[in-house]
Amino acid sequence: MTTTPTARPAAPDTGRDWRAPAAACTTVLLWASAFVSIRSAGEAYSPGALALGRLLAGTLTLGVILLLRREGLPSRAAWPGIIGSGLLWFGLYMVVLNWGEQQVDAGTAAMIVNVGPILMALLGAKLLGEGLPRRLLTGMSVSFAGAVVVGLSMSGHGSSSVLGVLLCLLAALSYAGGVVIQKPALRHGSPLQITTFGCLIGTVACLPFTGALVSEAADAPLSATLNMVYLGVFPTALAFTTWAYALARTTAGRMGATTYAVPALVVMMSWLLLDEVPALLTVAGGLLCLAGVAVSRTRGRTRGAPAGPAPADPPAEAGPVTTEGR
Repeated sequence: MTTTPTARPAAPDTGRDWRAPAAACTTVLLWASAFVSIRSAGEAYSPGALALGRLLAGTLTLGVILLLRREGLPSRAAWPGIIGSGLLWFGLYMVVLNWGEQQVDAGTAAMIVNVGPILMALLGAKLLGEGLPRRLLTGMSVSFAGAVVVGLSMSGHGSSSVLGVLLCLLAALSYAGGVVIQKPALRHGSPLQITTFGCLIGTVACLPFTGALVSEAADAPLSATLNMVYLGVFPTALAFTTWAYALARTTAGRMGATTYAVPALVVMMSWLLLDEVPALLTVAGGLLCLAGVAVSRTRGRTRGAPAGPAPADPPAEAGPVTTEGR
């Protein structure tokens, strides 16, 4: 297989291109649905086995699509970002999040993991030179407040432990670090290439859980296994690709703020699919999350220049990122 620079320079996001916002919305919807599937699959699979099964399904799906599109390998310059994001985001994040959610209640997990977008914005500003616009900071503050409200309203329905809190914090750190590391790689390869090989790296990192996956799959109910496959095909293969597409066209901080819509959507999906009627405080928190996302996605006009991000990054990728993997 030869290296093929298939990524095309994309036009700068002028605010009128619907594709990047649509990709971000697809990611958020599928990541929200992942919480419902993890709840089911996690009853039959241990954290590492569930992560490996999910990654195997995702890698297989992405590999087939990559071969059909004949995109080949990304350039050598993309591999540091692919390896870093593969280890941190596809590998470590998925394992510790699965583990953490078995140790703490859903509300505590939601509050801690939602530190991720804030870390993402700060790391993006420090390491990638991205700005921290006032609207972004305001929107993130509102959304984080909403996430705290959702978390508090859902707390008390499960066990909590210091280990669980530390695991969720590690998940938030690996999530933010993986996104920031992935961003530069998108200058040197297409979103499909970066996602496919990042998922492959995460799969290789989780291979020590092969024995657990095989033994647990033999006893797991079909519904749990189907949920694991769903997690790999949709919230991983599809959602991580649409995430990379959107990330290539905006900043890490702005993309991170978008994922604050996930708690609100999880509440709605749990209501519709699991018949879990949310409390009024939970609904209020979800609305705060959505309001903060709306604020963070708007752009103020700068004097003497049209609204919108800076011109696209150098060739081989789209222009000028938010995540969980959930």
